[in-house]
Amino acid sequence: MRQSDFLRLGIVCLWAVSALAAHAQFSDLDPDWKESQASAPPAFSADGLIDIEVARFANLRFGIDPKTVSLTPDGVVRYVVVANSSSGARNALYEGIRCATGEVKVYARHTGQEWSLTANPQWRSLQDPQPSRHSLSLARNGLCLGTSPNGSVQQMVRDLRAPVDTRFGGK
Repeated sequence: MRQSDFLRLGIVCLWAVSALAAHAQFSDLDPDWKESQASAPPAFSADGLIDIEVARFANLRFGIDPKTVSLTPDGVVRYVVVANSSSGARNALYEGIRCATGEVKVYARHTGQEWSLTANPQWRSLQDPQPSRHSLSLARNGLCLGTSPNGSVQQMVRDLRAPVDTRFGGK
């Protein structure tokens, strides 16, 4: 084998190990886990939002209301995220992230004057690009530390204000 063949083989092996590690990171280690009931969506304010970087070409700007971040005993981080369009439209989502499995759930939507509860909300992968990558950005930049919630709510908010990508478990 030539040196370039060894290099290619090494890259393929590294990719395979990374893929296995990512799968293991988001596997459910507790098959008996049950989510606690979500409370009613909290009141939120568009003042004092912490900006969330999603994509430079995105038509929406996202921010999280730090006063709405909570950590439940079952390990779900819940929060309100606000989306603002360049035309001035504003929507909000009441969501939860389960760091242990790399999943997000939308409990309710706010499209004007009141909350509308999501009928039969389901967990979906943070890697799912629809409708947005804001939840993945939140998980990586402050809400999760690897497969665990990032300490206390105060720690999460501090890290969201000065984000460091935590997808590989380090800061």
